[in-house]
Amino acid sequence: MFKLLVSMPPAMALIIAIISEVIATSYIPKTEQFTKLTPSLIVGVGYAIAFFLLSITVKSMPVGIVYAIWSGAGIVLVAGIGYFAYGQKLDLPAVAGIGLILSGVLVVNLFSNTAAH
Repeated sequence: MFKLLVSMPPAMALIIAIISEVIATSYIPKTEQFTKLTPSLIVGVGYAIAFFLLSITVKSMPVGIVYAIWSGAGIVLVAGIGYFAYGQKLDLPAVAGIGLILSGVLVVNLFSNTAAH
């Protein structure tokens, strides 16, 4: 299993890292300050998987680009989960800012040669 993960294509590792981080972050409110075991384990395991997969990704992609994609995509996805799953409202400036973050992630991925996967 470990060998399979280490040989994973960097783009796939980054996508799974983003998903793992989003799941972990989304479960933080359910931990109730880490007093609930199952959600706390989900958070810990999710972040462990995310950081392990990021370590694979940065072997072949610049760390700044990896972090920009990982954090930007995570912000957009967690904001969406907060809105739909937790009923957290977003005002126009928040939506505009999240839109700018999403735009930045797309520009890096679609137009930058630095982010070559």
